[in-house]
Amino acid sequence: MATNNVMTYTKLKDYSISNLTALISMSTNKQLIKLAQNLDILSQRGATGKILLNTPVKEGQLDLFYGRLLYTTSDIHRVRRWERGLRLHCPEWNPTTSQIVLEPDKPWEYLVLYDGISKDQITIAQAKAVIRTVTLEILFSMSRYPDLTHDWEGNPDSKSELSLGLSLCYREIEPIFTKVAQMQHISKKSGLESFNPNFVPVSTKSVPPEALFGWDKYLQGDLTMWDIAIKLNKSVLAIAKNLLPLITKGLVKLQAIPDLPEPNFKSSLVKTNSQKKKDYTTPKTKQLIACIDDSPVIAETLRKIVKPAGYDLIAIQDPIKGFMKIAEQKPDLIFLDLEMPNANGYTVYQFLRKAPVFAEIPVIIFTSRNNLIDRSRTKLIGAAEFLNKSAKPQEILKIIEKHLSITNS
Repeated sequence: MATNNVMTYTKLKDYSISNLTALISMSTNKQLIKLAQNLDILSQRGATGKILLNTPVKEGQLDLFYGRLLYTTSDIHRVRRWERGLRLHCPEWNPTTSQIVLEPDKPWEYLVLYDGISKDQITIAQAKAVIRTVTLEILFSMSRYPDLTHDWEGNPDSKSELSLGLSLCYREIEPIFTKVAQMQHISKKSGLESFNPNFVPVSTKSVPPEALFGWDKYLQGDLTMWDIAIKLNKSVLAIAKNLLPLITKGLVKLQAIPDLPEPNFKSSLVKTNSQKKKDYTTPKTKQLIACIDDSPVIAETLRKIVKPAGYDLIAIQDPIKGFMKIAEQKPDLIFLDLEMPNANGYTVYQFLRKAPVFAEIPVIIFTSRNNLIDRSRTKLIGAAEFLNKSAKPQEILKIIEKHLSITNS
């Protein structure tokens, strides 16, 4: 549903080829092509850091975590874009930011989206749609400048561990570049290259409403062309094209508008002090095992096996929503299913290995599959063990003891 909203919002021709070849053929900005190419390279390398975007009038950045896009920000209308994305894709959601603590290596928008997913207030599809819409707006706005430049600022020491599901891989980002190129092509063809969609169209004084052909209610000085596009469910270029005759006649003028104030967030000092208190008063006494499996039956079966042996167990049915819980609990060993509705087990494993907080925890692939391909792949990726769910309790406990004794030695 979210993807369809984006398509309706942009009202662009759906090209079957969504790749750099299509981008090169349509884009009027060579720097946009270079940006897409470099982003592809950074994605393949699994790089963590920021791509800094610069034009003579504005700056922006794309935040990457292991080659995946967390969020895109711009100095121009950062909050307005955020509010616009929520209205479009999460109209019923009113996020509470006062309990969210800012983190230095993540945009606040990402943290709010993640919080909404964790609390089942929005879906991952909705959150990704917000990221895509904001990214498209920023790239199109900045691609209007031929002297757009970008620089890479790596941050390999980032301690983030929450961005596996709520992030865009390059295959999800590439169509955004193609849409931007399409918009550039249409803009040039329609003579709209000089239009700034971040501006607000305002009717000039003493213009009778009938002369504005019904546009008067959108020209009160509080709606940018992006905002009007959402309200009318049209492309921002269609809005500009319709307003062009009124602007040419001097009935409408375009002017800048300031951004909205940022939301209020919880002080990081409060989190630090409370976390220290928590760690001091509730030390972990038993070794903890995490079971990442969408089946509560499997988790309960595993619990009945490990509890009598002196272990604690936490069950995570949705790894995307549960990473924060796993990171806070710091388990000594993880059982990981391969087949889950919202995540591929191999993808989850690769993320666990890359995130510093999980890097040293033994991960046992725990699956109903029992074939040579999966066994070989488990060994290839470096998982601690491959274990079939039909294994006997004694075998499960033996493997647990084996890997926990290695970890504690």
